[in-house]
Amino acid sequence: MNTMNDGFSQRGPLYRSVQRQILDALARGEWRPDEAIPSEKRLCQRFGVSIGTLRKAIDVLVADHILVRQQGLGTFVASHNRSRHFFQFFNVVPHDGPKIYPEVRLVQFGTAKADRVVAEKLGIEIGAEIFRFRNQLLLNDLPIIVDNIALSAHLFAGLTEAVVRNRPNTLYNMYFDMFGMNVIRIDERVRAASAPASSAKLVGLSTGDPILEVRRLAFSFNRQPVEWRVSHVNANQHEYVHTNAIEIGVS
Repeated sequence: MNTMNDGFSQRGPLYRSVQRQILDALARGEWRPDEAIPSEKRLCQRFGVSIGTLRKAIDVLVADHILVRQQGLGTFVASHNRSRHFFQFFNVVPHDGPKIYPEVRLVQFGTAKADRVVAEKLGIEIGAEIFRFRNQLLLNDLPIIVDNIALSAHLFAGLTEAVVRNRPNTLYNMYFDMFGMNVIRIDERVRAASAPASSAKLVGLSTGDPILEVRRLAFSFNRQPVEWRVSHVNANQHEYVHTNAIEIGVS
């Protein structure tokens, strides 16, 4: 079979195989953020595919905000700046208002043993050591969100309360800059819930009041689980809005 002309392989469309190979190269750090990937000609030769198949694979990675095309310059690995991570993954806004940067306050930090849910989500053993911490997020000086976050201690060896509290940028920037964990995708589920006692006061509600609960699993390349997060949102003046239409610049 001539893979240069055949659009399918035994594992499905050939462009999916190319996509996986590019993701593998990114996971190995072969190309870094803000760095241009090789030319289309070189990539076609490397993967043994036609230009059409390669471009289809790259189109998917661009749509997923992993690569960025720059007119006249080439295709780059998406940069890991504050705006990218904020606008791609922060989805709570004032009613009929734009996204704004929250003020983040660390409320609690410590280690624990993974229970069944956390172990399943993070792909680790029950009882494995994890980091747990809680952040309170304020929008326009109002406490609106509580994030309860769990991380594998194996992936984030050396993480401390001081590192989390004093980080200069977003959590996802910190994950990448200090631990090489690049969050590129999240799966989220949003449900109506009653405010638990642990969150209610931190978002200006009473225990049992209606609240939004957002369950998020964050992934790196090849769907490696990075973070499990359960957030509680005071929706009296705010709402959850999600859109895929974002722009990422190379800075």
